[in-house]
Amino acid sequence: MKPVKVALTTLGCRMNQFETSAIEETFEKRGYQLTDFKDIADIYVVNTCTVTNDADRTSRKTLRQAKRRNPNAVVVATGCYAQVNPEEIAKMEEVDIVIGNSHKNAVYEIIENYLNEKNEDKIFIDNIFRENQFHTFQISTFYEGARPILKVQEGCNSFCSFCIIPFARGKVRSAKIGDITKQVEILTQQGFKEIVLTGTQLSQFGYDHKEGNLNELLKNLIKVPELYRIRLSSMGINEIDEELLELITSEEKIAPHFHLSMQSADDDVLRDMKRNYTVKEYMDVVKKILKRRPDTAIGTDIITGFPTETEQKFENSLNNIKDIPFAYIHVFTYSEREGTSAVKLGDTVHPSEKKRRTNILRKISEEKNVAFRKRYLDKNLEVLIIGEKEGKKIGLTGNYIHIKFDSDKDINSISNVRLTEVGQDREDNYGKEI
Repeated sequence: MKPVKVALTTLGCRMNQFETSAIEETFEKRGYQLTDFKDIADIYVVNTCTVTNDADRTSRKTLRQAKRRNPNAVVVATGCYAQVNPEEIAKMEEVDIVIGNSHKNAVYEIIENYLNEKNEDKIFIDNIFRENQFHTFQISTFYEGARPILKVQEGCNSFCSFCIIPFARGKVRSAKIGDITKQVEILTQQGFKEIVLTGTQLSQFGYDHKEGNLNELLKNLIKVPELYRIRLSSMGINEIDEELLELITSEEKIAPHFHLSMQSADDDVLRDMKRNYTVKEYMDVVKKILKRRPDTAIGTDIITGFPTETEQKFENSLNNIKDIPFAYIHVFTYSEREGTSAVKLGDTVHPSEKKRRTNILRKISEEKNVAFRKRYLDKNLEVLIIGEKEGKKIGLTGNYIHIKFDSDKDINSISNVRLTEVGQDREDNYGKEI
């Protein structure tokens, strides 16, 4: 009898979350019953991540858990870890099929053929750099609160020395501006007010076609009349030209919240990371944004323990980070990724020292985030209601402050709230509707 229950889980980024949603949608349309990954299912699909060694370990652990849950189930590994290390995953006795990102748009068909004994292969993968088509573009069923996530770009052309992602995702492929605009129009007509645009490196949107870059895309989207707000995912400062900078700091529909990945605040380390900008150049962009739009939340990523990050360079980076008005920092501990050029440098920083540096930066991130939110205490803020928890509505400001408050308004409504309490946790804020 044909299996009817399928369970999927996602490790890693919004890109994976979006793609898992698309795979779920395909199974559901073909008559399968979706069930929670913790339940007994006939098919388990794990959308893996490989950004760090820990991500690899978590992916393997999750695959083993699925097989333990139902030894007779078909267990499928897809995603970035599957693309970069398919042979390693295929050796796991718990895994039945390995499907790389090169074949992610065919997950359903591959599983169907396996179930119908139409193929005996276990690994489905091609050279990701031969991929030149953008896949998985449709109405998203993945949401953060009430906010639809649209994947509009995939791949990265930067090849930073520490990063495995280009080898997992390939070079830049972008959706067509007209297709994206049409999807946004449909979503706003359904009542959604904020759309989150996501991609591997969003600021590289359009590098692969002649339709236009991110600036052109945004100019089209802000014309959608029902659209209240566009939120952008991670961008690189060396890909933000003056025209784009002017648009994102002057257009009210674009959320004043920009995640500008930095990775280090020491020039020597940035050079070794092949980041192609200096600390000063990064800070200059941040200063321009905040001068033109002072309420903007600037977030970033920092890696600790890169091979050439000596104690002195870490201290230099730390001092610079303290001077930059970040609203939050995502801190990652460096781990070697086979295939990247940084591997040739060796893993020179002791694990205990990496941990120490990571803890220092995470504490600074917490302090900066609390300080950022406290700037808005007793101020009246406009929020989009994105959810409800424990009887209180959850509102989100343009600059990414979550506020819990009492309200009779529905989700996807706009409300004005006075921020009355700021907690230690980023989402632990309370307000009063006015």
